[in-house]
Amino acid sequence: MLRTRVLTAAIVMPLFIGGMFFLPNTWWAIGLLPLMLAGGWEWGVIAGFKYAGRWYFCTLILCSALGLLLPVNVFQTFPVDNVVYWISVLFWLIVAPTWLWLGWRLRNPWLLTLTGWVMIVPTWLALSRLQEYPWVLLAVLGVIWVADIAAYFSGHTWGNRKLAPSISPGKTWEGVAGAAVAVTVYYVCVWFFGFSRVAPDFELIAAALVAALFPLSILGDLFESWSKRQAGVKDSGTLLPGHGGVLDRIDALTSTLPLAALTVCWMLQRA
Repeated sequence: MLRTRVLTAAIVMPLFIGGMFFLPNTWWAIGLLPLMLAGGWEWGVIAGFKYAGRWYFCTLILCSALGLLLPVNVFQTFPVDNVVYWISVLFWLIVAPTWLWLGWRLRNPWLLTLTGWVMIVPTWLALSRLQEYPWVLLAVLGVIWVADIAAYFSGHTWGNRKLAPSISPGKTWEGVAGAAVAVTVYYVCVWFFGFSRVAPDFELIAAALVAALFPLSILGDLFESWSKRQAGVKDSGTLLPGHGGVLDRIDALTSTLPLAALTVCWMLQRA
């Protein structure tokens, strides 16, 4: 399984990073849409939507994305991007933790549709907008990737104490500790050798952002695991061999990227 995961990553990552650096922003945003629609289809399965319901949900995602792709001057008097980001941030700071804490077994199709929209559309929007600053986007994504890799290996090597056995039995506190150490080292390296040149007056804000992204990435992972458990599936899909589906790969991004987009754009505008 590890060999398959590495091989898939070796194929996908160069394409993803190459597009992030070299594609025009509009084409980058459009290029991400098939992945987001695949994630939407997977959410439709997890939510228990019928075949037609999955198409309706994917159509909703597509229409939302196309509306957000309109020229910014259409929304001169209304900061629609920030509204979308804030909807996501409030969901992940308030609704999702409460959902997991109370163990909600939500099956209302309208609320599940809204939940799926909040997970997918703000993530796509943040990935699209932050591509205007590709090195910054890569640095933000690096927080999630470093945490994920470190948690995987430290958990498999030393993991004994379960983090949330009723939600995701494979996750351990040792994995969390290993990820925290790795993210700290990563932040020090990125800040002192790179990002400090872009926004030299925002070290504390950047540190706070990284500190917020780390637990939020765990929350996103746990929330998707809880949703899959309620649906009785192991993976959200099979599109990415060794990794599962699209949602399995972007679960941590859904809970972190909108907050990162809000913060990073504010930092860069003031730098």
